Parts: sequence; structure tokens; C-alpha cells
Amino acid sequence: MKKDMTILTSGKRKSAKASASLRKGSGYVRINKQPIGVATSPMYALRMQEPLLLAGDIASQVDIDVLVRGGGYASQADATRLAIAKALVEFNSSLEETFSEYDRTLLVADVRRKEPKKPNNRGRARARRQKSYR
Repeated sequence: MKKDMTILTSGKRKSAKASASLRKGSGYVRINKQPIGVATSPMYALRMQEPLLLAGDIASQVDIDVLVRGGGYASQADATRLAIAKALVEFNSSLEETFSEYDRTLLVADVRRKEPKKPNNRGRARARRQKSYR
């Protein structure tokens, strides 16, 4: 990777979309222009840091900026996690096997979506009103 080169990747989960930009640096990670620990709750921050912890020394050689929009906290954390992992694999392809063995969703998006609500169901997708014949 050239010194001034930037790697751009994206990740999606439900309606959350994250775009990550990776460049050589000192290991600084920002989510929506804030440090990763400040951006969300500690549980979701740990989830977003999984690819960085698995990458080890490689993560300390790069700076990562992530912009994430839409969805809820959990979906944003998963979208961010996916975008960071994809960027690290593009930076160093030897990480692909490590990520795949740990958790496949680090590199492959989760395609599950919310099922559309059906008419005459009181706003639910599948549940029906019970019938009583008495």
C-alpha cells in the first residue's frame, strides 16, 4: 500500500450503513468523528473492536474513520464491524482466513431483514387473531 493511498469499504446490517476509510497511521479509530470508546456503549464498542483485536499489530499501523447512519445501536455496531474488517482484509489479505475462522459475519453481511407487515393483522407480520367458536 502506498503512503497516501486510502482504502474505502462499506458494511450494511438491516437499515444501518457504515462506510470506512483506512489509511496508514498510528492506530487511531473514530466512529462518526468520535473515538471508538466514546461513540457508543461499552458492549457495542467491544463488538466493533473485534476485527481490530484479531488483527493485532496490523491494526496499530492504520487509522480508520467510520461514518455510520440508520438503524439502531446493535445494527450500527454490526455494520461498523463489517466495514472495518473488510478494510483490514483489503489492507492485508492474510487476515481473511483469521476472520473467517473466528466469525463468518466479519466478512459477509447478514442478509436477514424485517418481514413486511400484513394487512388485517393488527400490524404484525405473522400472528393471527385466535378464533373462538363458543
